[in-house]
Amino acid sequence: MTALSARERMLGRLRAAAPAASPSTAELDRRIDSHFEARRHDAPAVASMQAALEASHTEVWCADDAAWPALLATELARAGVKRLLLDPSGKAGAALAAALPAQIEAIGYDRPLEAWKAELFETVDAGFTAARSGIAATGTLIVAPDAASPRTVSLVPPLHIALVRASTLHADLHMAARAERWSDGMPTNLVMISGPSKTSDIQQTLAYGAHGPRRLWVVIVLDAQAKEGRP
Repeated sequence: MTALSARERMLGRLRAAAPAASPSTAELDRRIDSHFEARRHDAPAVASMQAALEASHTEVWCADDAAWPALLATELARAGVKRLLLDPSGKAGAALAAALPAQIEAIGYDRPLEAWKAELFETVDAGFTAARSGIAATGTLIVAPDAASPRTVSLVPPLHIALVRASTLHADLHMAARAERWSDGMPTNLVMISGPSKTSDIQQTLAYGAHGPRRLWVVIVLDAQAKEGRP
């Protein structure tokens, strides 16, 4: 028996076992939607997000728009942070930079990595990003990096701080993909973060910080939509 004839026999068995008519894409979408809807619980998104994050060793705060910059500035000073990487041109980055005490320097990612790699890895204590959205069931942040806030901001400093708005929280990954219409065209890069970096590669011992930040802080902003009772 030749390799080709073996292949044909295998394909023939698969074709014989296949249903006469394959379901349409619309029908498959309907089945997938029904599957997730049947298993989805109407739990409060903020509470679920906070519980899932804390279960993965993340420090979480909830605050409104007026309070979160001062809250974070106080916590950063208490943690001994001296240099904070953020996007000063973004609304969230500018608000945090304005609230920082004098001993904390806010710096932007305004140079090619090769021009300041040693400085970045050796002197930057924390990186701040604003998440695009979040997944409440798993405590996952969805971050869309760009030129002013590339992946490096959330991956290199030992402390990563993320801001996520309660009104952008989705119940699960399926809901996120549907609500944000990922099928219509995703960004070139989405980063999903569920807790600080961790690995058990060495002697089956859980260690933090091997492939990224050792600590993750998240502030959930209780914006207007969330206060009105969005699940």
